[in-house]
Amino acid sequence: MSVDAATVKRVAHLARIKIDDDRSAVMAEELSKILGWVEMLGEVNTDGVEPLAAVIPNTLRWREDVVTDGGIQDKVLSNAPKAEYGFFAVPKVIE
Repeated sequence: MSVDAATVKRVAHLARIKIDDDRSAVMAEELSKILGWVEMLGEVNTDGVEPLAAVIPNTLRWREDVVTDGGIQDKVLSNAPKAEYGFFAVPKVIE
């Protein structure tokens, strides 16, 4: 696929990127090369290859799904400038 300077200017406009006219020709050449490399990937034989989400097999460690309060309320509230009734106390901001 070949990209011309007009296409570069249009994409730059859509992306809200300012590109000077002298740079648009250079960018067109670079984008054409990149798209050429992407087209080469279509030539790779992938018959019988399963899609991968990762290169190595990953398994998640399972833990029991238990809801707790964390058990450290006093420790957390010790960092607060002011705490009341087990919560952070903040000054009123709407009058």
